[in-house]
Amino acid sequence: MDREADPSTDDVIDRIYEVAVDPSRYERLLDHWEAMIAPRRSGAPTRPPEVVGLDALAGHLERADQVLDRVIASDRAKGPQPLLDAIECSAAFAIDRGLRVVACNRVAADLFELQGRPAARDLSLPGGAAGEISDQAARLFRTACDAPVVIRARSDGCGRVIVFHLRRAETGDGESYVLVISSDVHWPNGFSDMLRGAFDLTPAEADVLRLLTRGQTLQRIAETRSRSLDTVRAQLKSIMAKTETRSQTELVRLTLSTLEITHFSHQATRAGTELSRGYDRLAPLPFQRLTLPDGRRMDFLILGDTAGRPLLYSPLDYGLVRWPASAEAEVAHRGIRVIVPVRAGYGSSDPIPRAAPYVPQLCDDLAALLDHLGVARAPFLTLGGDSHIAARFNSLHPGRMSALVACAGVLPLTRTEHYERMDKWHRFILAGARFTPHLLPFMVKAGFALAHKLGKVGFLKAVYRKSRADMHAIADAEIREALLVGSDVALSDTHSAHDAFAREVIAHETTDWTDAVRDLQDRVPVTFMNGLQDPQVAPETLADFRQDYPWIDFEVFPDAGQLLFFANWQAVLDRIEPHLAAR
Repeated sequence: MDREADPSTDDVIDRIYEVAVDPSRYERLLDHWEAMIAPRRSGAPTRPPEVVGLDALAGHLERADQVLDRVIASDRAKGPQPLLDAIECSAAFAIDRGLRVVACNRVAADLFELQGRPAARDLSLPGGAAGEISDQAARLFRTACDAPVVIRARSDGCGRVIVFHLRRAETGDGESYVLVISSDVHWPNGFSDMLRGAFDLTPAEADVLRLLTRGQTLQRIAETRSRSLDTVRAQLKSIMAKTETRSQTELVRLTLSTLEITHFSHQATRAGTELSRGYDRLAPLPFQRLTLPDGRRMDFLILGDTAGRPLLYSPLDYGLVRWPASAEAEVAHRGIRVIVPVRAGYGSSDPIPRAAPYVPQLCDDLAALLDHLGVARAPFLTLGGDSHIAARFNSLHPGRMSALVACAGVLPLTRTEHYERMDKWHRFILAGARFTPHLLPFMVKAGFALAHKLGKVGFLKAVYRKSRADMHAIADAEIREALLVGSDVALSDTHSAHDAFAREVIAHETTDWTDAVRDLQDRVPVTFMNGLQDPQVAPETLADFRQDYPWIDFEVFPDAGQLLFFANWQAVLDRIEPHLAAR
């Protein structure tokens, strides 16, 4: 029989080790696993799920898991590419000691037509800057200097000045390279305000600094702003005094160094354990702490009006604890206090003990949080599969949930077709949790390692690439900031919630929660807001939900996917408003 048509356990073992060594091969394992497991999903999964008997994999998974841990720990030693991939708005590339370009991001590849390993001196850069960049890179290697270098070149045709920022860096194993970032950058919304706050600049001075950093001459800035050259010179002198810089070059270097933060996904999403910090429009918010009855720590955030009407928000197992900046401003305006729990094992919240029943303990944690905040009863807003948590919460703590609004909500998956209709990424995790729960922890850890390797934006695009609506949402700068910053409690440079994620998905998929959904009927108003481009809940599956639960109020969005809430939060808030406590 053809080997590809009948995948063997040996093939799976090979691919598990491949992923352990190189998480970028994850999708190959996903496809191979699907080919082997799909035939075993036949029949309606209304009975307790079959655990596929692949005991031979257990020892291999344990060893592969150890290899993966070492790979994750040594990820910094793999060179500059992960860093470059995280730079989304500027052309950036890396030069090695042989003065060749060894890596570049997508912007540089397109803008400078970088292919192979060209010599830095041969690059087609504006104003003949390639030669000087090569010379300065050689000097940085020769002197082992860590101070950045700024090179200014006038672009061909328009005469605009382009700034190249050079800095020597090292990988985890001590190899050096020079990182080159161009100054032809996107100036993020809110960055001028940040500079004004940091250096006490006036609005006019912030605008002068923006134009100067974009490479305009003082004469051109004067013309652009309809001011005299003397006025612009006086403004520049004031800016330099406030920033304590001694030259235009030093001033531009300072601004570029500050601006870099907004171009590095891993830096933009890095938040300390005490603060959720945005990188563009999102305001920093402090994590608050609760000590649970069993002594565990539980963190939470409050969005909007800290004294407003309570709304409990369950942020999906991706840990999406922040909203788009406009949405956070709107709930403050409406007088809504959004309570955002950081669930066990995410961020600095302590994990649930192994012996404890997982979802019931999550529900008890939520009840303790509401008690701590003096909230007896509140509506719930959930994302994706967190509708399961809400239903179980209502069964375990009746009377405390006044309404449920489920965005991209999921109901019990009772038919094999519900899995078959999913996009392969969602099917891989959810069907894996149901049919091979003993193997899922490794698969999830490898997925988190891939997300770290690709960067969160790259990983989100891989997962949602077949949903036009979700890809459009990710492309929106305000939504993207909320996704990147919020999910830092799930994955950051210092934390990975893969264990909690796997335990929760397994608990979800190996528990029959149909009765918990039925307990909601005639007791709690339930609204499901679902998109027809959801990679987890296909239109046909949504039709099954509507037939099985006719008492639920369904609102369908043809142009939305699983990220429905982030793209349609205004409509969601309008739905929630009638269920909030009186002002």
